[in-house]
Amino acid sequence: MPPLSETQRQQVMHLYRRAGFGLPLAQVALLDKPWPFHLDKLLADSGPAHPPADLRIVTENELTLVRLAKAAKGDNDEEKKEVVKDILRRGKELNIQWMQQMAASPALLREKMTLFWHGHFACRQLNAFFAQNLNNTLRRLALGKFGDLLVAVSKDAAMLNFLNNKQNRKGHPNENFAREVMELFTLGRGHYSETDIKEAARAFTGWQADQAGEFVFRRFAHDDGSKTFRGRTGKFTGDDILAMILEDRQTARFITEKIYRFFVGETAPADRLADLAAGFYNAQYDIGQLMRRIFSADWFYAEAGRNTLIKSPTELLVGLQRQLGATLPQPDGLLPVQRVLGQVLFFPPNVAGWPGGRSWIDSSTLVARTGLPAVLFAEGQLDLQAKDEGDVALDFLGRQGLGPLRAKADWAGLAAAFARPTPADTLQALATYLLAAPLSATNVRLVLAQADTSSPERLVRSLVLALTSQPEYQLV
Repeated sequence: MPPLSETQRQQVMHLYRRAGFGLPLAQVALLDKPWPFHLDKLLADSGPAHPPADLRIVTENELTLVRLAKAAKGDNDEEKKEVVKDILRRGKELNIQWMQQMAASPALLREKMTLFWHGHFACRQLNAFFAQNLNNTLRRLALGKFGDLLVAVSKDAAMLNFLNNKQNRKGHPNENFAREVMELFTLGRGHYSETDIKEAARAFTGWQADQAGEFVFRRFAHDDGSKTFRGRTGKFTGDDILAMILEDRQTARFITEKIYRFFVGETAPADRLADLAAGFYNAQYDIGQLMRRIFSADWFYAEAGRNTLIKSPTELLVGLQRQLGATLPQPDGLLPVQRVLGQVLFFPPNVAGWPGGRSWIDSSTLVARTGLPAVLFAEGQLDLQAKDEGDVALDFLGRQGLGPLRAKADWAGLAAAFARPTPADTLQALATYLLAAPLSATNVRLVLAQADTSSPERLVRSLVLALTSQPEYQLV
């Protein structure tokens, strides 16, 4: 098979940037295969046989919040402090393990979809056992049927507790869960009424979780009276409400648009979005099928659609590790980095998740992003203030200052894959691999002028550090 053209290589790289976290260094040898091969591989590697992540950092169902509740009833302040420290430690371990999972798993698309659903079904849960269960639910159903995912998340202990459905009882309905299910998870604002929220809340009464994190339906807390929801009347249960929401094509439009904005671009032509949403609805909300349609479309690979999105902090951190074959001797060093960049996994700012888009970049975070390669792979340091000062739950991550993390990139592997007869050719090969947007002629000259040409490996190292420090590397 003849080598791909530069345009075809860029299309393959575009697929990996959007459907994963960049083409892994270990798969560079496959780069000269056309994008249909890579799409099939991405889907096969992320298939249903792939097991969920082993994130079970809480053993023997040792529920930390139960321990905290018991400690709170006593007078031992030291015991309370120790329990709180344990909660935070387990949360740190969960965060670290998912970052490692994303950096190492062959299931690129499944992990990327899990990250998407992590923002869509945003949830803060200090009980790490509950948080890890929700994370694995998102991963297990990430490419399945959206209806199955919606029901599973709606009956998940972490989400039910986060959205106060434990307080939702017959005669004293709490509307929080019902409102967010419609506004943020399915229909979108403006496609339901306040009456719909009140009636749905009644239907969700009795939906709770026990101390082991298992869903329980407490029938004595359930309002089994007649309810009117979106023009239909009956003795509806929570399952009935979810089924009626899924019957509405607006749910397919809302989810399709959100997926499009995450994987394709901030805005979609109305006819394209309508076509994708109709296919999604008719396929019974098959997420995997929708993703294949998107990644198979000519418009997805068009030049106008490339380098239009800004990497999230997680995409940036995971991408650096995967593309450079990097290992981190101290993986917890990425925790304060997440905080400075504005995205700490398992700690969304609110139930709406992270806003994304241009909100990822400001004067402070851009300095942190462009200085990050030096912090990771050289001896660079950054002295920056976190954006979430006052968030007590995140204080354990560190407040400011990023010192050298001494990550180890596979410089020899990068040199073997990308070294060319001249520094300029090496730069072009690396730029295609690492950047979504081309460097300006001025920046090309500057990078080459500062390159270390004493050996192929040192040349590649100097070029990689220069390229990943460019603003262009922030685009995907």
